[in-house]
Amino acid sequence: MKLPRTIKETQTGLLKKDFSAVHLVDGYLARIKKYQSLNAFITVADKVAYEEARKVDELIKNSDGDLLKDKPLLGVVVAHKDLFLTKGIRTTAASKVLESYIPPYNATVVKRISEAGAIIIGKTNCDAWAHGASGENSDFGPTKNPWNETFVPGGSSSGSAAAVAADFCLFATGTDTGGSVRLPASFCGVVGFKPTYGVVSRYGVVAMASSLDCVGHIAHTVQDAKAIFEIVKGQDGYDSTLTDFEPVQSKKLKIGIPREYFTEGVDREVERAVLAAIGIYKKQGIQVVDISLPHTKYGVSAYYVIQPAEVSSNLSRYDAIRYGNDRLAFSNEAKRRIMLGTYVLSAGYYDTYYLKAMKVRSRIIEDFDRVFRRSADGVDAILTPVSPTPAFKLGEKSKNPLEMYLSDILTVNANLAGLPGLSVPAGFTKNNLPIGFQIIGPKFSENILFDLGKLYQDEVDWHKKEALA
Repeated sequence: MKLPRTIKETQTGLLKKDFSAVHLVDGYLARIKKYQSLNAFITVADKVAYEEARKVDELIKNSDGDLLKDKPLLGVVVAHKDLFLTKGIRTTAASKVLESYIPPYNATVVKRISEAGAIIIGKTNCDAWAHGASGENSDFGPTKNPWNETFVPGGSSSGSAAAVAADFCLFATGTDTGGSVRLPASFCGVVGFKPTYGVVSRYGVVAMASSLDCVGHIAHTVQDAKAIFEIVKGQDGYDSTLTDFEPVQSKKLKIGIPREYFTEGVDREVERAVLAAIGIYKKQGIQVVDISLPHTKYGVSAYYVIQPAEVSSNLSRYDAIRYGNDRLAFSNEAKRRIMLGTYVLSAGYYDTYYLKAMKVRSRIIEDFDRVFRRSADGVDAILTPVSPTPAFKLGEKSKNPLEMYLSDILTVNANLAGLPGLSVPAGFTKNNLPIGFQIIGPKFSENILFDLGKLYQDEVDWHKKEALA
């Protein structure tokens, strides 16, 4: 069967009886099996998927009212990044340390998505503990890019982006600590969304760096990304960082283009695609202005001090006493970040590294505060490339950690400042590899980002291209 590509297509087909939820699951599982070389999944939950699909079919059969009011994701097939706790379904964080761990409860986001009627198809591969920008650091083998299997899909939410791009599910959850939803979305030609820090609960999600972690998701369209956000956001009584908020709105939008994001090192094809996207906004009557974020270049250095410091604290709980395997099962990348983090927090080095990095973080936040609309000169959103380059070849950077860390250079600052971001497909290279741009807004401006993203997708068809057609 031809698999649907949006929530609306899925639910229209189900309610019109064009196909059943069980047939839908049949289609996805057949596709996962056919293209299993992509290694997008760590666990395929076929039994759970069929059980949930039968419940959906029964609901539709016996319904005489508006099912979608109570079940806005009815029949939609979702995959969860293997950092999200799923009751009764193995959760490994892509690490051999948790190779056989089966959680006794669901993460808040998993619970809300399931209660909205979605069907879980499985748990997606990722860089172990979310440590990586390529998808190559998984203890269960690297994920491959559906557009070309010799290239990386981006990380750390590698399997989630690959699964959506390959039509193994309709949407997938992910985490974004330094770009880990937006980067793989860009490399795989799909939409990646990162909310404002403190808007979506992290409860039940394996922690990486607690002051930076954001729970996001990946879909084919901006419209679907918005619909999913409306379901997962808000207080849950478990995550103390969550806040009640009033969405930021603006009647006449102005986009800022930061010159620091278009410096030497940005691939020509990436630059051309992003400039073309800017041109579309201009044609739609949106004002576009040049801006400056002078501390941008220090972001990745500050990030790779703060993040490992928090990683070293969070990974200390895995001692194999209550659950999991011995720490000897940690991979080299996890060990590297534990050692680096412990070092920068140690006596005599705390002020030199960690404290200085936190001061740089404050300057980056001030940069963003200054350019966003506080006066007539402010902007409502910022538009930049997601990555300086398109996807790179498997193994190309894996032996050089510093070069790999620089893949995050254009995404980490939004995490340091706690800002929302949206990655949108913007075209392809001459080698048919996807390119994306990102829109970053002030805190709680998710609706502005969705409006801008939808406006762009209404004018182009990049998001309609199929990776394995």
